[in-house]
Amino acid sequence: MAVRVAVIGAGYAGMAAAVTLAARGAQVTVFESGPVPGGRARRVESRGESLDNGQHILIGAYGTLFGLMRTVGVPADAVLRMPLELRYADGVSLRRLYLPAPLGLLGGLLLARRLPWREKLGAAGFMLALRRIGFRLAEDCSVRALLERHGQAGRIGHYLWQPLCVSALNTPPARASANVFLTVLRDTLAGEAEASDLILPRVDLSRLFPEPAADWLRARGAQVRYGTTVRDLGALRGEFDAVVVAVGPHQLRSLLPEHAPEFEYQPITTCYLQYDAKTRLPLPMLGLAGGLVQWVFDRGALTGEKGRLAAVISAEGNHQQMTQDELAQACHRELAAALKGLPAPQWSRVIAEKRATIAVSPGLRRPAIETPLPGVFLAGDYTDPEYPPTLEAAARSGVRAAERALATA
Repeated sequence: MAVRVAVIGAGYAGMAAAVTLAARGAQVTVFESGPVPGGRARRVESRGESLDNGQHILIGAYGTLFGLMRTVGVPADAVLRMPLELRYADGVSLRRLYLPAPLGLLGGLLLARRLPWREKLGAAGFMLALRRIGFRLAEDCSVRALLERHGQAGRIGHYLWQPLCVSALNTPPARASANVFLTVLRDTLAGEAEASDLILPRVDLSRLFPEPAADWLRARGAQVRYGTTVRDLGALRGEFDAVVVAVGPHQLRSLLPEHAPEFEYQPITTCYLQYDAKTRLPLPMLGLAGGLVQWVFDRGALTGEKGRLAAVISAEGNHQQMTQDELAQACHRELAAALKGLPAPQWSRVIAEKRATIAVSPGLRRPAIETPLPGVFLAGDYTDPEYPPTLEAAARSGVRAAERALATA
């Protein structure tokens, strides 16, 4: 008889576990408390508008997630893939060249616009120094300390290293783990050109993977139960051979109180601003480096929502003290200063995920996949031993939890 496995949570980790289990012949039942899949990366309805609860950037190194997307039949045009290019509204830009590593990055650094030559050469030397130590520090420290130690705290830090840190780790450089940051650099900028490609969703985050995964699972006899909250693992353990718990770490207290980690959290705030349909950015993604907003995305170019811009603020900051109206007005002012002639928005929506990710601090301890309960395993971006809390970390964790469940069931 097939192994029976319950998966609690239909986010990216839970659906990665469910697809892996079903592909290997297990009978899978997914329990999801909400009405749509995706977890902390999902579609939400806000006053009549269908929006994402955050704007996510994927990168070419996300091998596990892209493999799962191919498995469940996500079409290639569901994402926009382009070479790594960081372009800011004030004219600063850096684009990685399509050359073998490390020439692609080094060439891109040397050709970067509006950055001092001395800093560009210093950044190239910094990457070569990191390569020599295998992108691993014997003793972890903050990203800020690492950058200061290597003379990378000037304009190059402001426009390259710090934005990469906040985007990947969702933690301010002063609090972020240097070793986790170095893992990101190792697998992206220090890898082959395709590994650092920017990959932007052209569909909402639920349609990007979780919903196609649910359709794929049902076609293979699995069950996906929305609006079903699991409050007690006891009954499931009697009905199933194994259980994968793929919920947010703060939700573990009710299911696995003895295994619930104590984390600090970081928010992601997305402000959607609807302008005239003719409004567009010069690129699908544009950086702002002088205020609250770090990146702004052209939803018209990506998803066909013409005139809609998504301003993203990652990690903690003063914006958390603002009301939604104040924050929307501040975002519009910053956009208007960068994009001359921008009219007033027709409407705005602010979506704040207060516990979007864990804070990735130096020496952070991650919980093990195994739990004190036999046959019960954890999946979630916060369990990955080396990656920051990204969609790729969630997918990797789901696959690992599924493999462990199958091996012990």
